[in-house]
Order: sequence, then C-alpha cells, then structure tokens
Amino acid sequence: MTMQARVRTDSTGNITVHIEGGMDYENIIPLKQELATITNTHPTSLITLDLTALNFVGSSGIGVFVDTIKALNKRRDQVRLSNVAPEFLKVFKIYNFDAMEILINEFETDDTELSQFYGQKKRTFQN
Repeated sequence: MTMQARVRTDSTGNITVHIEGGMDYENIIPLKQELATITNTHPTSLITLDLTALNFVGSSGIGVFVDTIKALNKRRDQVRLSNVAPEFLKVFKIYNFDAMEILINEFETDDTELSQFYGQKKRTFQN
C-alpha cells in the first residue's frame, strides 16, 4: 500500500497536507513524524489534512493516525481535517475520535444541509 503526502504553504503561512492513496501501519509512521515536525517548526500555523484522495484506511494505521491528531491538538488546536469521506468518519468513531470537532466546515452554517448530506450517506452504508 502506498501513500503520498504533498505539503503546501499558503501566503498566510497556513499549511495543507494533501494525503493520497492508502493509509496503513507501515506508511503512517513517516506521516506521524512529518506532522510532528511541521507542528513544531510552524507552531502558529493552521495545519489542514486534506483527505480528498485518501482511498483506503487500514485498521492498523487508523489508530496511529487518530492518536497522532489527538496528541498534536492537545497542545494547541492546530490540526484540522478536510474532505473526509463519510465511511472514514464512521471508522474514526470506532476509535473514540469525534472528527466533527476538527472537521473544516465544508457546508454553510445551516445544520439541515449537514444533516441531509450525512443522512443520505448513512442510508447507503451496510453493516
């Protein structure tokens, strides 16, 4: 399984990490180290993890990923998630991680729109 992470810094100093491919235990450790380095060298920057192109999250990698995000946000609310697929939100909940707390609002402030989006996705999920 391969995963790539492209790091971009905008004009305000905020950082976006575009994660592509699949996340498993073998490739999450280098990502964990890179995120720790980024947060230490840019303590005032908002760091967004864009998961648009993430197509697989293995059970062994997700635990380390969740622990990494929790640890990085423990010091300062610095890391955000963007473009998280509904199926990954469900996996995050298994690990007692409420991604909605750090999810970048991709919707208007209308709760109905958010509910409709995730409500429709929920009906297509098979247990």
